[in-house]
Amino acid sequence: MQRFFVKPHQIDETAHQIHITGTDVNHIANVLRMRQGEELWISDGEKKEYHCAIEALGEEEILLHILYAQEPDYELPSRIFLFQGLPKGDKMELIIQKAVELGAYEIIPVEMKRCVVRLDGKKAEKKTARWQQIAESAAKQSKRMLVPRVHPVLSYKEALAYAGQLDVLLIPYELAGGMDETKKIIGNIKGGQSLGIFIGPEGGFEEEEVKMAVEKGASPITLGKRILRTETAGMAILSVLMFQLERGE
Repeated sequence: MQRFFVKPHQIDETAHQIHITGTDVNHIANVLRMRQGEELWISDGEKKEYHCAIEALGEEEILLHILYAQEPDYELPSRIFLFQGLPKGDKMELIIQKAVELGAYEIIPVEMKRCVVRLDGKKAEKKTARWQQIAESAAKQSKRMLVPRVHPVLSYKEALAYAGQLDVLLIPYELAGGMDETKKIIGNIKGGQSLGIFIGPEGGFEEEEVKMAVEKGASPITLGKRILRTETAGMAILSVLMFQLERGE
């Protein structure tokens, strides 16, 4: 069943109605060709979702009738922030899609010393808008209760400053200690803690970047004996954290 996201002001629980506006109107009416009486799910972007039926279709607004509401626990018990070193080509699109599916709360593209790609000005704005659209599509497909935010590109120092608010910071690094230490670090993570993950670009981290992260409280961890591509590393650690957090609920 199709899923869409709305803002709280679009929901009128007293009248049992939800007002769909913006680009979703065209998508529902002309792309999906949905008709009066068909059902769909609406998320308020927080904790509630609504099972609705289409009541009326207009050119600028679609009116939904709320059949019932519920508060499912689709989200992870911790908020995970993925700090991703800018990769080449369109790899960032895949990274965002899979990070959203695996439960990331926010995705922060980061310029690091070994990044080949440099984004600025209008090009950066267009990329960020495109990435946010991908996050929304992935959130709809994976039954997320919210659409993870994709930030504008940050410098490494800006990313570290932003990460300073988080409870746990992890930095997968090929020169990190053994798997036993990594298992211990991940095993100590509890639901409710906010987590930051730093993933390097294709060329990996400079040693100075790892040192800066450790000084901010990050724990270097290993993802095994193999060298993972940048688009694989984030998925690997997110999968491990998803299992750890959901197992502990």
